[in-house]
Amino acid sequence: MAPCFRSTKKRKRESTMGPNWLELPRDITSNILQRLGVVEILTNARNVCPYWWSICKDPRMWRTIHMINNETSPDVDLVKICRYAVEQSCGELEDIEIVSFCTDDLLQYIASCGSHLRRIQLTKCRNILHKQFSEVANKFPLLEELDISFSNLCKDSLEVIGRSCPLLKSIKFSRMFSKDIELNDDAFAIAKTMTKLRHLSMFGNLLTNVGLHAILDGCPLLESIVLRDCIHLDLSGSLGKRCCDQIKDFVVVLPTYVDENYDDEDDDSFYLRSVMEDQNLDYSFISRVIKKTTIKSALRSAVRSAFRTHRKEIHSAFGEAFGDTFIR
Repeated sequence: MAPCFRSTKKRKRESTMGPNWLELPRDITSNILQRLGVVEILTNARNVCPYWWSICKDPRMWRTIHMINNETSPDVDLVKICRYAVEQSCGELEDIEIVSFCTDDLLQYIASCGSHLRRIQLTKCRNILHKQFSEVANKFPLLEELDISFSNLCKDSLEVIGRSCPLLKSIKFSRMFSKDIELNDDAFAIAKTMTKLRHLSMFGNLLTNVGLHAILDGCPLLESIVLRDCIHLDLSGSLGKRCCDQIKDFVVVLPTYVDENYDDEDDDSFYLRSVMEDQNLDYSFISRVIKKTTIKSALRSAVRSAFRTHRKEIHSAFGEAFGDTFIR
């Protein structure tokens, strides 16, 4: 009976030990590690064992780099980590997303290593200047998708991008308002240089019907257009009909509320409005409530801590501060 008892005990112990992660096929381990995120991989995961270190050195691990400055780890040098990740790609980088922390120097380094880039997203990277972007645009000959939302780039930047990236199919663009911007500068730049464009998204742009007409004429391949808070557009007539007839997916979100005290230099509400719409939240309703209550600062605090994350966190922040009635 003793041998049988020991055999049963051994099988029980083996069944509770769990899988040996080192025995997983290399491609599966690589797939799992990629889901951790760049910072977690480079600061923790690759140090677990030599096998994981070897996988994390593979350039194929770094064909896609997504990094967001969520302000949770102030001691982490995101620029340095991003440069290292780009270096590890060994020129195979195809997709990069940077939110809030890209600089001119970092962009220059990405351009020196990213000739195979097909998608670039630089959201809220206002430290990038037009001069620097113009100098590196021609180093992205394969670029197909570009997101430069909430940037300080200008219509000259758009022209350089259009001329330097002949394969560009999609662009998402918005910038802070300035009193010296001509209404249709951006629209004319897009119409003149991005003739192969298929997807266009513009937020808070000052274009008029004239500018939209120019885009429709200059970009005949357009399949989708998303225009949000473009306050000078009037689509009640023939232009609206033309857009619906010519564009397969045409989405216009016009502002229903304008804050007369809105400060062009304060972009929190500018950015927040876009995120709320993406998350199916009613910005105009919440804005009206903010102006009528004494808890404006509390709402702003809740928003700032949540609007860079996912839908669940946004709903939770508003729910805790004001209750579910504030969310559609």
